[in-house]
Amino acid sequence: MSEPPHGSTSDATAAAVAFAGPGPGGGPRARLVALDFDGTLAPLVDDPTASAMTPAARAAVDRLAVLAAGATAGGGVLRVALVSGRDVADLAARSSAPPGTYLVGSHGAETGVVTSDGVDAVPLRLTTEQQATLGALRAGMSDAAAGRAGAWVQDKPSAAVLHTRLSPGPDAAAAVAAADDVAGRLGLHAMHGKDVVEVAVVPTSKGEAVGRLRAALEQESGLPVVVLYAGDDTTDETALAALGPDDLGLKVGPGPTRATQRVPDADALAALLQALADGLDR
Repeated sequence: MSEPPHGSTSDATAAAVAFAGPGPGGGPRARLVALDFDGTLAPLVDDPTASAMTPAARAAVDRLAVLAAGATAGGGVLRVALVSGRDVADLAARSSAPPGTYLVGSHGAETGVVTSDGVDAVPLRLTTEQQATLGALRAGMSDAAAGRAGAWVQDKPSAAVLHTRLSPGPDAAAAVAAADDVAGRLGLHAMHGKDVVEVAVVPTSKGEAVGRLRAALEQESGLPVVVLYAGDDTTDETALAALGPDDLGLKVGPGPTRATQRVPDADALAALLQALADGLDR
């Protein structure tokens, strides 16, 4: 991973406007706009239950959802997805995403779509072995956080997450090392993000989730599909790695990345999404 070769917001916006344009030969195409939530549309906060989109991000997502409900310029199709490490129920509650929005939770282990009546989610079913492993995982992660100031564990339907955002450096390092040991003993993969370590009993990634969304949209629309993905964390890099030459990857904030473009924060991403909507609304 490296710094994107084109680091300015204006370059990123120009790339988004081009993404709104016609495909090769001028024919229609389907577009998937897939967005991480925390740190991308919503600034990172100490209390995850207080996370919310900025007003500008909310307006941009709502506008894209309106466009997704009809045909875009040139007869194309648009779909909007939120792709998060949060479980689907939590993502739905925190995002209040508009109807028609696809929701991908737990880094791809859970999926659903927002309807006027709530969320139509695909049930997550664990095998007996996975349930037993999840129990051992939760106990081990609780032990990893015990006695370490500010560290706490979040239980998800198929994972446990160690949070160290509020921990002093030595306590955070000790808790992370202990969490890694738990994952290793259970033969599981530890995903490291910004002040979090997540260990899941269902192997998946945001990259796999984006691939499934692409395939579903291609089948639904019968059109070639291009993807815009925006994220801020290391866990978003699998999605960015899954993009092709006609797709657009955006890094929100600093840090090395596979993305080709970068914006500084949620409001800059919102302005870019509004420019994309302008192009699709012509």
